Amino acid sequence: MGRVTAPNQALPVPPADLPGTLGALRAAGHRYQTVKQELRHNLLARMRSGEDRFPGIVGYDDSVLPEVERALLAGHDMVLLGERGQGKTRLIRSLVALLDEWTPVLPGSVLNEHPLHPLTPASRALVAEAGDDLPVGWLHRSMRYGEKLATPDTSVGDLIGDVDPIRLAQGRTLGDPETIHFGLVPRTNRGIFAVNELPDLAERIQVALLNVLEERDIQVRGYQLRLPLDLFLVASANPEDYTNRGRIITPLKDRFGAEVRTHYPVDLELELALIRQEADLVAEVPEHVLEVLARFARAVRESSSVDPRSGVSARFAIAAAETVAAAALRRSGLLAGPASAADDATVRPEAPVARVGDAVSVTSTLRGKVEFESGEEGRETEILGHLLRTATAETFRARLAGLDLSGFTALVAEGAVIETGELVASAELLRQVGTVPGLAKALDRLGLGDAPTPEQAAAGVEFVLEGLHLTRRLGKDVTESGRTVYGGRS
Repeated sequence: MGRVTAPNQALPVPPADLPGTLGALRAAGHRYQTVKQELRHNLLARMRSGEDRFPGIVGYDDSVLPEVERALLAGHDMVLLGERGQGKTRLIRSLVALLDEWTPVLPGSVLNEHPLHPLTPASRALVAEAGDDLPVGWLHRSMRYGEKLATPDTSVGDLIGDVDPIRLAQGRTLGDPETIHFGLVPRTNRGIFAVNELPDLAERIQVALLNVLEERDIQVRGYQLRLPLDLFLVASANPEDYTNRGRIITPLKDRFGAEVRTHYPVDLELELALIRQEADLVAEVPEHVLEVLARFARAVRESSSVDPRSGVSARFAIAAAETVAAAALRRSGLLAGPASAADDATVRPEAPVARVGDAVSVTSTLRGKVEFESGEEGRETEILGHLLRTATAETFRARLAGLDLSGFTALVAEGAVIETGELVASAELLRQVGTVPGLAKALDRLGLGDAPTPEQAAAGVEFVLEGLHLTRRLGKDVTESGRTVYGGRS
């Protein structure tokens, strides 16, 4: 995994008013800065202007981000420690926005050499020969980021480089930088390089990063190349690997100037904000359903049946929201199928709006995202189902506490039976319920507004019925066809 650029994404075009020669660059007053000086300068500028320093990063304002900012201001390479799905890679990639939008480079240099600070003998000779007439290229910050997912088969050649036998055959000598095919790290010179899951990198390969971090030079097959690389190096790791199994070698740990511990969202509102920001929803998911899923994710994370060393990724709640939205879209599509085509053409088609009952499918489709304790084998779906019911009951109490819902219980006490399910149309569910005292207030508490659509109203009604069942005020049965029947007392 190299630079993060989509294959079909057009490269940014430099503005026409940027200097085109070394002489024009000097005349414009441009000064050479290292990457760390650049990051520090731009971070301070954003602080002073009040601009968002890390757009899209949720829940870290008072904990992780101040530590990251201190590391950047100190010029320290850093390692982010945290369980999976805590946004470590997202945070690392956001650092690119703190680089200058455009930076001058020597055209054709694989090391992105600065015209005022050439590295290789060939580039220094070129600058001396051409002088102020030397052409200058411009590199966009999006091309100054390199990333490698550490795997056991990663080689020194992948990261640092290797001798190119073709160049040797052309007459160059060993030790000449021109004989080296540079790896990902040198090719990200004057940029940010990230190593994801650093503990998975073989220890002998970690040794190759020592000189890069401290002396800023590289060694290939015993030949030392004095190339003062200009890099900001950042790595991510699971703290269990980092502290307990000791798979990051001690000298390498010592060379990282900052160690920053990440975490999952600390409260429900941040969990919800993350879902809203990241989930790609194909249907409307009401706020109370999103809250159920957020509470569900937090309950799974805190469950004693789940391995805490693995963690429960924020992607769990995001995928849950997307799955629930997909269930609503499926209902909409099936209810508009051939069976309904023969009905009255004036009947309003079912709009895709998620209900709390759609969340049941999540317990089976997402169990692969959770690592359970060894003693819970075979009970995974049962455990998730229990936690989902707990989350639903907590949301019911939080949203509808103190509200008079006796109209619903009275309806059932009078012998009414209400049937719902994935393929029960909203109009049919509302017809069964009819006019119920307290329904309007319940829908308002759920944030569905004064004039909800039939689908939104049905989502509210189903949530009320399920909440009453979970608080033992309504009976509930599931038919062989998978439909849910509310009626009688439990």
